[in-house]
Amino acid sequence: MKFTGSDYSPKLDAARLEKQHEVIRDLMLDGRARTLSEIATLTGYPEASISAQLRHLRKPKFGGYLVEKKRREPWAGLFEYRVLVPLKTPEQLQLFGAA
Repeated sequence: MKFTGSDYSPKLDAARLEKQHEVIRDLMLDGRARTLSEIATLTGYPEASISAQLRHLRKPKFGGYLVEKKRREPWAGLFEYRVLVPLKTPEQLQLFGAA
């Protein structure tokens, strides 16, 4: 994995961020919608880190996952996130009617 940023130090941050990314990705690949708080409770990671890792999941170099974000209730400011594996191959697109 290739994390970047002005404050990023591979020596200090690489192992920690890779583990964090894997834990959050593996949890979210069950397809369930969760709030940042719910993910934090399950993983022990801070909400800001979870939000950053969910953004990373969208990037091609981190898997190009589909990360859905929607309001839990239409009138509320609470959002939930769901991670889905993107359809990439022509066979997958045809199987799921996306072609």
